[in-house]
Amino acid sequence: MRYPKTRRGDVVDRYGSVSVADPYRWLEDLDSPDVAAWVAAQNAVTFAHLESLPHRRHFHRRLTELWDYARTSLPVVENGRLFYSKNSGLERQARVYLRTGLFDPPAVVIDPNERWPDGSMSLAQYQPSPDAGWLAYAVSVGGADWQTVRVRSVATGEDLDDALAWVRFSDLSWTRDSLGFFYSRYPEPPQHKVLEAELSGQAVYYHRVGTPQADDILIYQRSDHPSWIVNATVSDDGRYVFIRTYRGANHNNQLHFIDLGSPVSPNVTSVIRPIVETIDAEYSPIGNYQSRLYLRSDKDAPKRRIIAIDLEHPDPVSWKVVVPEQPYAIEDAALIGGRIVLHGLVDVQSRLQSFTLDGRSEGDIPLPGPGAVSALSGRADRYDCWYLFSSPLQPATVYRHDLESGRRVPFEAPAPPIDAAQFETRAMFATSKDGTRVPFFLTCRKGLQQDGRNPTMLYGYGGFSISVLPAYRSDVPAWLELGGVFVSVNLRGGAEYGEQWHRAGMLEHKQNVFDDFIAVAEYLVREHYTSPGCLGMMGGSNGGLLVGAVMEQRPELVSVAMPAVGVMDMLRYDRFTGGRLWATEYGSSSDPKQLAFLIGYSPLHNVKPGTCYPATLVTTADHDDRVVPSHSFKFTAALQAAQGCERPTLIRVEAQGSHGYRPTDRLIAERADQWAFAAAHLGVATG
Repeated sequence: MRYPKTRRGDVVDRYGSVSVADPYRWLEDLDSPDVAAWVAAQNAVTFAHLESLPHRRHFHRRLTELWDYARTSLPVVENGRLFYSKNSGLERQARVYLRTGLFDPPAVVIDPNERWPDGSMSLAQYQPSPDAGWLAYAVSVGGADWQTVRVRSVATGEDLDDALAWVRFSDLSWTRDSLGFFYSRYPEPPQHKVLEAELSGQAVYYHRVGTPQADDILIYQRSDHPSWIVNATVSDDGRYVFIRTYRGANHNNQLHFIDLGSPVSPNVTSVIRPIVETIDAEYSPIGNYQSRLYLRSDKDAPKRRIIAIDLEHPDPVSWKVVVPEQPYAIEDAALIGGRIVLHGLVDVQSRLQSFTLDGRSEGDIPLPGPGAVSALSGRADRYDCWYLFSSPLQPATVYRHDLESGRRVPFEAPAPPIDAAQFETRAMFATSKDGTRVPFFLTCRKGLQQDGRNPTMLYGYGGFSISVLPAYRSDVPAWLELGGVFVSVNLRGGAEYGEQWHRAGMLEHKQNVFDDFIAVAEYLVREHYTSPGCLGMMGGSNGGLLVGAVMEQRPELVSVAMPAVGVMDMLRYDRFTGGRLWATEYGSSSDPKQLAFLIGYSPLHNVKPGTCYPATLVTTADHDDRVVPSHSFKFTAALQAAQGCERPTLIRVEAQGSHGYRPTDRLIAERADQWAFAAAHLGVATG
């Protein structure tokens, strides 16, 4: 395969006494005409190859069918009204709906498909006011992290002139008088560097509806730590504002609060008082009852526990443990209807439990079956416990559980798009290099023959205390139907077994993540589920880093690698957008000790010329302002120059897409290309 010629520069960086060449530095200039020409030339080669693949049309047709079912989000309940988003199937984006009551017919509040029919603008988030009269909603270009917040009248469907720019990593949280809301924004970034400029100076503001952004009230900022993240959330009763400050992209935070006084006439400029000013653990508010605040925390409890704090006397000596650390990891918690609802993970499968406010167990909340709760919500003043449940063979379904009656009912349940009876999911374990048991979930046709010939795709993430749950993916059934096997792996670095599991996969322990993934691959080969010639792997973002590192450390173990929007340059990642926030997870090349382990696994810096690497399809997007696409550009250029066999090394760059956003039709097209690429290079039979 002939690749476009990629110019090599002569850039050499010095890290103390260490010199590191960076010949493709010019690919970091995302606004350069030379980079645009390189992307166009690479896409031309990639799409020519993809168009030749025998399964491409099949996957595009089948994925279109598999996506064509209704998908509904958890509702947000304000003033007895339900706001929720729903995609009827193949709409480019979900619409936002309103029900005046649980059983009343829905009405459209905002339709992004009508506003932006080409999908170039993303409806990123929304939050109704407490009186249900206003909807604050955020939009972004190409789904980028930068957002602009608008305000819409729910009654008339008309937008006000309000336009709040440079919003990012922000909550939208209203005061109970419905006159305004708190949000977080940055200063305007340098012109022509909007997508890659390093982030600095986020602050919390209060916006009063109908006024210009210039009049917004500055509430809180950390001028002493301009790279830190600050967010504000109003309690359900409207009495308090909780301000959380994060040093990095993990859960550890400081916690302050404002007593607004009367919810009907809040004083947003009241004094800010500290609760926790260390940043050594997670302190996440889940709700309050009068002046008693309930927190989820992993302080002295790696699997998390629930703590109660009297906000009249918030000194730590008076804190009370309400729900102690459990044998399993607490994944989420909420204060609902005067109860504490815990979502725990037992060997990565979900369990819901209810506790009284003094910590007495009321038993389990029964789930529809084995699987995963991916979202949990409710209000302190209502008995409705809402959760989103799925399994590898059951699409995500919203359920409403009444904590008083114990009755569970689905909310706008989707029609199953597949016949799940022909497939099965097996919960399994492999043993990693250091003896650690690594859980994984294998989904396949029933009666799978362990003959070593099954085309198998491994998926993993392993970082930032994010759990990979055994949940439904709309594209996977198309792979299973062709005899494929799909395996999701629960690696260290996630939160599946609590903070110790997370810490065992971060900083100098990051190699454990790669070892865990390799151990599962070796297990599948050893037990004849598959073989190296039939084995592929995929992952996105931190999971893209995972794929890049493993394909270099064990190139003979897999035949297909598909890193998506990956962090590939571990020496310079912290120089772009919010990259500095990841230093708590990865470390930084500015520290000589951390440089040593970063350069040891950085995908960009461990490409070895002449090695036969797996057939590789790198995917990224031109509006990704979280993991800037230059990571993927530079990695692809290095890999194309080094590839020592005939396996292809390609990059697919999505236009008007971002780190996690694609309109439905373009998402289907990208996934179809990935699966067609995997099928072609893992020997899936045609016809």
